[in-house]
Amino acid sequence: MSTALKSHRYSVGQTVYYVGPFAGSRVGGSFQVVNLLPFEGDEYRYRIKGAGEAFERVARESQLDRGR
Repeated sequence: MSTALKSHRYSVGQTVYYVGPFAGSRVGGSFQVVNLLPFEGDEYRYRIKGAGEAFERVARESQLDRGR
C-alpha cells in the first residue's frame, strides 16, 4: 500500500480510547492525541496522553478507537 495515498485517521486534540497490547484490552479512560508520528512499519503512530497520567504513550493506529 502506498503511504502517499493514506493519511492519519486521528488528529491532534482528538479524544480516543487506547486498546492495549493484548487483544481486546482497553486501558481505562480516554486519551488525547498530542502528536502525529510518521508511518512506520505498516501503520501510523500517535503520541497520546491520558488526563490522569504524567507521561505520554506511543500507540499504533490499530490500537486506537474513537469510542462509542
